[in-house]
Amino acid sequence: MSGDGAAADTSGPRDASGAAGAAATDRPRDDRRGLGLACLLLLAGAGILYVSGSLTWFSVTVPTATRGELTTTATGAQLQPAITAVAALLLAAVAATVALSGIARRLLGVLVVLAGVAAAWSTIAEVVTPPTPAQLVSAREGLSTGGQPIGTSAVTASVWPWLAVLGAVVAVVAGGLLVVRERRMARLGARYAAPGTPTDTPADPDRAAWEQLDDGRDPTIGKDL
Repeated sequence: MSGDGAAADTSGPRDASGAAGAAATDRPRDDRRGLGLACLLLLAGAGILYVSGSLTWFSVTVPTATRGELTTTATGAQLQPAITAVAALLLAAVAATVALSGIARRLLGVLVVLAGVAAAWSTIAEVVTPPTPAQLVSAREGLSTGGQPIGTSAVTASVWPWLAVLGAVVAVVAGGLLVVRERRMARLGARYAAPGTPTDTPADPDRAAWEQLDDGRDPTIGKDL
């Protein structure tokens, strides 16, 4: 009798702790606000980068043989084509964010962060070391620097490169949000159904275990061994 009572006393707390651990890790994917915020930041970053890339970053006055001195300008996309490429990547990431989940969505977040850091780094480097007049004319005309006229004034920078830096920062925040809050973000399918909709359907145990691992949960917690 005493042995059975002791066994019951020791198994009770163990089962309770296992159930508590399962309840703590088995959190529903109901964070639609986080998912919407991530998509909104991705769209905002893409729009800011695209607008910045279409605006004038640098200008210089160059001599011509027939028309005297002319002011030549170059946009961000002409000097840094990667800016528009990152903007396109962020647009594609919006659809991927909704379609993916688990590890794939986190990897997408890491990719977005790296792309944002690269865009910010290249833009800041362009501002810190501006192009020469010959390089600016070449970027504007799409020609090589050889034989291009040298400007009679210094290259003037606008404020629009810093707009690209802002867009890159927004992209980094969006990617970090995907990495940090992915476990709680809603997903398509049964887990994205309306509240109150029954979603418990018979599933293959092995597949269910893989889905739990994909969500960052331990499938062994709460199971009788």
